[in-house]
Amino acid sequence: MENSVLKFGGTSVGDFEKIKEIAESLKDRTILGEKLIVVVSAMGGTTDALLSNVSRLSPAPKDDHIALLVTTGEQQTISYLSIVLEDLGVRTKAMTGFQAGIKTFGGHMKSRIADIDKACLLDALEENDILVVAGFQGVNDQNEITTLGRGGSDTTAVAIAASCDMPCEIYTDVDGIYATDPRVYKDAKRIYGISYDEMMEMSALGAGVIETRSIEIAKNHSIPIYLGKTLSDEKGTWIMQETEVLERKAVTGAALDEDIILATIFEPHVDSTLIFDLFKRFEEEAINVDMISQVAGNEGFQLSFTIKGTEAGKLDQIFAEIQMTHSDMFLTREKDFAKVSIIGSGMRDMSGVASKAFMALNGSGIKFYQTTTSEISISYVVDKIHGKHAVESLAAAFDL
Repeated sequence: MENSVLKFGGTSVGDFEKIKEIAESLKDRTILGEKLIVVVSAMGGTTDALLSNVSRLSPAPKDDHIALLVTTGEQQTISYLSIVLEDLGVRTKAMTGFQAGIKTFGGHMKSRIADIDKACLLDALEENDILVVAGFQGVNDQNEITTLGRGGSDTTAVAIAASCDMPCEIYTDVDGIYATDPRVYKDAKRIYGISYDEMMEMSALGAGVIETRSIEIAKNHSIPIYLGKTLSDEKGTWIMQETEVLERKAVTGAALDEDIILATIFEPHVDSTLIFDLFKRFEEEAINVDMISQVAGNEGFQLSFTIKGTEAGKLDQIFAEIQMTHSDMFLTREKDFAKVSIIGSGMRDMSGVASKAFMALNGSGIKFYQTTTSEISISYVVDKIHGKHAVESLAAAFDL
């Protein structure tokens, strides 16, 4: 029988009863002959509690100290689950990121996986029925503990699956991926099969079910991912190669990001150094600039772009710096915008998607200020107060 990598998130392991239920379900799979690598997050609320303790002790702790602390949450979970599994008679080994050979690079709080010791994992699995591995963590080349940032446990699971050439199952408190957020559009349909490209696009555009880099790893190594609800018989969603998706629609899903800033710069003459200076600072501050439009003519130069609302402070600082060397520059920064996107690999060869979307928005009286396209998506900037209504209109138009 095929071995698999499974991942359980914070709410799935939120208390001891849930951990016991998960252990029973894992035992049932080993009875059938499966061997499993199980990646777990910290129990629900643990990481926030640890960070709250830090804030009571210091206003500016070092990242390496924080990383060392917050990774203890996952270590608690692997210990609890392993203890229960052993009591059930399942041969189990608990492993931290270090013990699992997860090597990382980058900052202590947002590192990336450089390598995984496949032999270490497979040798341990040979002697056990289940390996329980701490998600979200690894060690850098100085053997310092690092964390993988947001969605880090998903990344751990998919990276291990890629390294060991196993399918990956991710279990959460949702029963799969929906064409759009059911909290926004109550009639949203569940998607049972979606391509890597579509899922990456949906994730990047605001559908925060699974992080983009996890999907990138899966795509690069052709690892199928199953996303389902913990301990549920409800059919979930497979994320896979596009050729494996049986029915391809022009539009697969819609996403909403309600925290967008629309910034515009105007200068009375075209100055290429302004763009260079501006984007150099964006790179230095790790600001992701989106939906760029530029107009240059006899009357001057205008550049508009969007960024996440959380980057407002950094943007104000950069604008102040740039104005010191470009004093004739005029700029505006407006909040209370949302980005609404439709996504579908069928856009590549199906016509009429843009016009249908325009008619849906226009028919609902929704004005959009900027638009951008990729090969498989179209995004619109709208007033934040109209964001959910825009999603509803698009979802209804494309039967999502």
